[in-house]
This record gives sequence, structure tokens and C-alpha cells, in this order.
Amino acid sequence: METKTLGELAEYVGGKVTGDANTVIKSASTLNRAGQGDISFLANPRYVKQLHTTKAGAVIVDKARDDVKVPQLIADDPYYAFMQIMVLLHGHREHKKIGVSTHASIADTAKVGTDCDIHDYAVIMDNAVIGNNCRIYPNAYIGEGVQMGDNCIIYSNAVLYDGCKLGNRVIVNANATVGEDGFGYASYKGVHHKIPQTGVVVLEDDVEIGAGCGIERGTLGDTVIGQGTKIGDMVAIGHGTKIGAHCLLVAQVGVAGSTTIGNHCVIGGQVGIVGHINIGNNVMIGAQAGVINDIPDNKIVLGAPAIEARQAKRAYSMIQNLPEMRQNIRNLTVDVEKLCKMLGVENEATEKQTKK
Repeated sequence: METKTLGELAEYVGGKVTGDANTVIKSASTLNRAGQGDISFLANPRYVKQLHTTKAGAVIVDKARDDVKVPQLIADDPYYAFMQIMVLLHGHREHKKIGVSTHASIADTAKVGTDCDIHDYAVIMDNAVIGNNCRIYPNAYIGEGVQMGDNCIIYSNAVLYDGCKLGNRVIVNANATVGEDGFGYASYKGVHHKIPQTGVVVLEDDVEIGAGCGIERGTLGDTVIGQGTKIGDMVAIGHGTKIGAHCLLVAQVGVAGSTTIGNHCVIGGQVGIVGHINIGNNVMIGAQAGVINDIPDNKIVLGAPAIEARQAKRAYSMIQNLPEMRQNIRNLTVDVEKLCKMLGVENEATEKQTKK
């Protein structure tokens, strides 16, 4: 673990220091858990009160604050600066160099690049091509004809079906399945007949697939996950789906087949998206939303069915008042009926409403 002064960290992230630049930083933590020697950050205004009570050695903020007692590192984007400092102080997980295990099963026609580590009982099938500096963990399965770029990591029990294509620096976490047959059947006289799935799955550079995901191959075209997109645990991606670059899909999202999702989209946990729709660029979808229609660029949607966020918040805020509103409407209906009778006016609508 690295130890740095606050001044050194500020120089590293392109920020500046308010307070003692010689403060020694050994680690990083949250505002409420940090102690001396830790650096923390404020990225969400919800936690601004914790700046006044934190015991951190220093904090990363977007502007200097006179009411904060600890030294401050001023950065344009505190969360990004925090990430850089985390990498500097702690580094990413290190992968032990073991070479190619004699217990791995590698087909004679497979090609494995230089400086790869292939663990016990990993399986690499015929004509698979593995790039340089890749890590393949125990019991991972690399199917026939898979093409994998450099610096990829395939964790234990992950499965790459035949023909899948991975770019550089792709990570597939444990128990994920990439390239399984799409859920495609022709139902005839009550029997479901399987349709051959002739496409593959393409994972572009810097894609990460979470644990337990299922990414289906396309029926006719390919399923494509764009560059830099990160997919959380237990996400299901249907056949022929196209997901753009630098998207974030949180855990348990389900995307039905032949859906197109643009670039830089954020999709919250447990969102369900129907097939054959188009979602634009820079779209944000709130957790547990149900998306059944196209969404244009730059929209924020919530709810099931998903609607524009402001409208959804107003609608859902009324739900708790619906019983009272219903009773008020009934009372008003009765009053209108009484008034109509007093005036000798027939009102069929109020009569029907009163009988309900």
C-alpha cells in the first residue's frame, strides 16, 4: 500500500490543497468511517453534513469550504479524483503469475498469446484465439472459435460459447454465460420449436460483465455490447440486442431481444425492457422501471410503465392519497345528485356513479 502526502495526491489528480499539504494519507474511506490517515470525498450533497463531523485526515471537495476543519483537496470532479487516489494507494486486484497449468485442457488448434495465465481445469476449445497477457481462471470454458483480445480476464466457471468475440481488456466475472442461445421459439399447435441462433456475442474493448449474467447470441445478427460498457450482476441481455458505448446496467436488469440502447445510458437495478424498441443516448432509467416504448435522447424516466421522471414523481406521490380522493369523489357525486334533484335536473352520470 502506498503512502502519500496530500500535496502529492493533489498534484497527481490535478487539484489543489487548502490546509496542510504535508498531511500523510495512507488509505481512503467514507466520510463517516474515515480516521486519521484516511482521505474521503464529497460527491453527493446529501452527505454534506458529514463534512463537519468526519474524522478523516483530509477530504476531496469541489470547492473550498471555510466551515470544514480538516485539510481539503479541491478537484473539479471529487468522485473521479477519489477513484484515481484509490488506484494509486491500493491498486487493482493482482493476478498471480502461474503460466499455463498442466491441468488445463487446451485444444491443439487453439492459439494462446504470450504471458497468459491459464489455471487448472480451464478449457479452451478448437480454433479459439487468446490474446496476450490474459487471465483464465479455474473451470472457465472458452468455446470453439472464440476470439479474445489482449489483457482479458475470465473468472472461474464463466462460459464463452462458440464464436464469441472479445476486444481488449474485457472482464467476464464468475458464473457469467456469454453467447448462449437466444430465447427464440416458433409456437405451432401448442408446441414450441427451437429456432437456430446463428449470430454471436461481441464484447468490445473495456467491457465488464458481472457475475451470473446471461448474454444471448443473436438469431440472425450479433448481440453487441459497446466499448466501455459495464454490466452488473445477474443481468439478462436478449438475443440481437445492441448496447452502445459507456453504458451502466445495474444488477438484475432484463433486456428483451432486438432492443437498441444508445451511448452513455444508465439503467437502474431490476429494470425490465421489452424487445424491439429503441432507447436513445444519455438516457437514465430509474430502478424497477418497466420500459415498453421508445425513449428519445437525454430523457430520465421512472415507474412501470416508465414515464418522464417529473411526471412520474407527481403521479406516484398521489398514490397514498388515492383512497381519500376516491371517497371525496363519491361524496361529491352524491352532493351533485342531490342538487340535481332539487333543481329537477336528470343526471344519468351521477346515478350510475352512485350505484357503484
